[in-house]
Amino acid sequence: MQTGAREWRNYWTLPLAAALGNSASVLHIYSIGPFMASLESEFGWSRAQISVGLTIAGAITAIGGIGTGILLDRFGPRRVGIIGAAALCALYALLGTATGSILNWILLWALIGIAAAGVTPTIWTSAVASRFDASRGLAIALTISGSGIAATIIPVIAAWIIGGYGWRAGFFGLAGIWALALLPMLMLFFYGRQDQRKGPSSSAEVHAGGSLPGLTLREGLRSAAFYKLGVAAMLFSFGVIGLIVHLVPVLQDRGLDRLGAASVAGLVGLSSIAGRLGTGFLLDRFRASRVGMAAFLLPTISTLLLLIGDGTFALAVAALVLGLSLGSELDVVLYFATRYFGLKRFGVLFATMAIGMAIGTSLGPVSAGAVYDVFGSYNNFLLLIFPIVILGSALIATLGPYPDHGEEIEIRAG
Repeated sequence: MQTGAREWRNYWTLPLAAALGNSASVLHIYSIGPFMASLESEFGWSRAQISVGLTIAGAITAIGGIGTGILLDRFGPRRVGIIGAAALCALYALLGTATGSILNWILLWALIGIAAAGVTPTIWTSAVASRFDASRGLAIALTISGSGIAATIIPVIAAWIIGGYGWRAGFFGLAGIWALALLPMLMLFFYGRQDQRKGPSSSAEVHAGGSLPGLTLREGLRSAAFYKLGVAAMLFSFGVIGLIVHLVPVLQDRGLDRLGAASVAGLVGLSSIAGRLGTGFLLDRFRASRVGMAAFLLPTISTLLLLIGDGTFALAVAALVLGLSLGSELDVVLYFATRYFGLKRFGVLFATMAIGMAIGTSLGPVSAGAVYDVFGSYNNFLLLIFPIVILGSALIATLGPYPDHGEEIEIRAG
């Protein structure tokens, strides 16, 4: 049995490399904003036309994630992750060759959607979970925090390059920066147990041809935990993402001006990083089912404050708690997925479950907007969040004990 300290001593570079890899999964998402004004001016496109590429890429990535999961389970995270990261950087650079044709723009984004399926969090966390057990929660949290950190710096770098060298250079420059920072780290340090690498710290654990512990695909799809966890994640994504997308107008309805509402909404991103790391820490030290239940109930606090809170302070607290809940969700879902499914077919099982999360993410914002259009207020959507997240929390509470996958390292009961 390895202690958490020994795991970090042996493999501390792996979560860092994985976090950098995970940052590639949001490169195309968080960078497009600074390009919009330039593209609008250059080609006369509307903001909706510019954004449609991102929507198409997201749909392709969600569907392609199943194929990625199959490849991940067969070839291991190292090969899939390195090829996916290289492809994404190369295809992202091609956006700088846009001709002004909407069809050309859509095709470029479709290619990015295919490549983005090769850099999803499933890839990076599967490698980390294979090396960390006692400290798995914190290691996964650090890994997925890479996307949150990237979200804060990508727009700044993009705006700086565009301002100095133009929008085409912006796409080329961001792709080059990410490739130079990312690929060497992955090639040097990104090795999961699945990759059968033998070295000073891993030779005792890895045996060529040995199989990873966990459920088969059939067993996973027949387990109650698969559906409970999937539905809980879908419900959470529906409510929380729907609220976050509309948070600025919600805050404006509560009396803040546009700048004030945007400033308060910006707290969500900062607190989401704290939510991920904090939840990972708690998952390693307390009963995981209770941590998961509490994390899934956090949006009720935000919603209550948005409904009855008075003043900027109460609204700021609502945004901070909402960010904590956003950061904790993926951490909780990934952690439980590794515990209940194991690592044998983790890639395809989690990718299949993630389709439900994508459905929730897609329908939540549309539903919030529809509620506002019908009632002239977001209050009914805010009220809907209460039963949705309470049901999700109840599903987490009834997941039951972890199955015995025969792992070499003793795990903490859920």
